[in-house]
Amino acid sequence: MSNTFLEQEMAALELTLVLAATRDMGIGLRGTLPWTGLRKEMAYFARITKRLPSSVEPTAMNAVIMGRKTWESIPPKFRPLKGRLNIVISRSFAAAPEEPVNTDSEPVKASSLEQAISYLRKKPEGTLGRVFVIGGGQVYSSALEMREAKRVLLTKVTTDFECDTFFSLKLRDDEDNVPEWVQKSKQELDDWAGETVPEGVQVENDTQYEFQMWEKRE
Repeated sequence: MSNTFLEQEMAALELTLVLAATRDMGIGLRGTLPWTGLRKEMAYFARITKRLPSSVEPTAMNAVIMGRKTWESIPPKFRPLKGRLNIVISRSFAAAPEEPVNTDSEPVKASSLEQAISYLRKKPEGTLGRVFVIGGGQVYSSALEMREAKRVLLTKVTTDFECDTFFSLKLRDDEDNVPEWVQKSKQELDDWAGETVPEGVQVENDTQYEFQMWEKRE
């Protein structure tokens, strides 16, 4: 197998990080979200992480990768997240990923993000859709260090909240922005998402937020 083929195969898997963050990129408070009651925002998250790209078979499934604390923060009746392949990362798990008998009722367990990605690369062609990283802070940081990290779907919360956990990239349109990441247009977000994403500032439960998409520069 040629090095060129291997490089193309490695590049095929992309990581999309999905998160909501304040203007200071705060994403959590005492192990949970700093805000509550954003039902429309959560519905957007569900649609985006379930919807398959047109390039795969209808029987394929997207994957959502998360840390153990994020998994435990999901109410038991809602986990695993339905219609998606759930992968949970914890250093306490066995080195090799453990696949349950039924992924509809249990998550795949991996000891690291690298192990999770290695597991996904071995999935039969056409069975895997998009791959999303959904938290928490340490898993996001690990993902950003990987070349597979391609985009961030950001819900920018413009209402102020106390936070003790932060996303390591400052994604905002000012002089402090990270230059290797660029905000994409509303049309580009719609095209990638496969829907007309609500535009501008949204208000829900006294919280203001806006849907954005950022991509790493080529």
